[in-house]
Amino acid sequence: MLKLSKLPDRTPMKLTVTLSPDQHQRLLSYAALYQVTYGTAEPVADLIPYMLDAFLDSDRAYAKARKEELPAIEEHARQQGRRRADAEATHSTGDKET
Repeated sequence: MLKLSKLPDRTPMKLTVTLSPDQHQRLLSYAALYQVTYGTAEPVADLIPYMLDAFLDSDRAYAKARKEELPAIEEHARQQGRRRADAEATHSTGDKET
């Protein structure tokens, strides 16, 4: 067996969110602080996935729930994702759900 395990699925997922003007401004301010701190300008959209990782990694209740109930939580998330994808596909093609 190789020391390196099989790489996980790295297929990017696109997610559209609606932000309040205040949230948008806070993200722009964060990106500006990031640029001052590291000397590199990064678009807010490129920072958000890493910000979400940092948030999720620091949430102890979430980590505990995942550890204790991982299969149930992940199956529920997969089902929710499939339902949303099906709804979006139906909406984009103009078909009506029955």
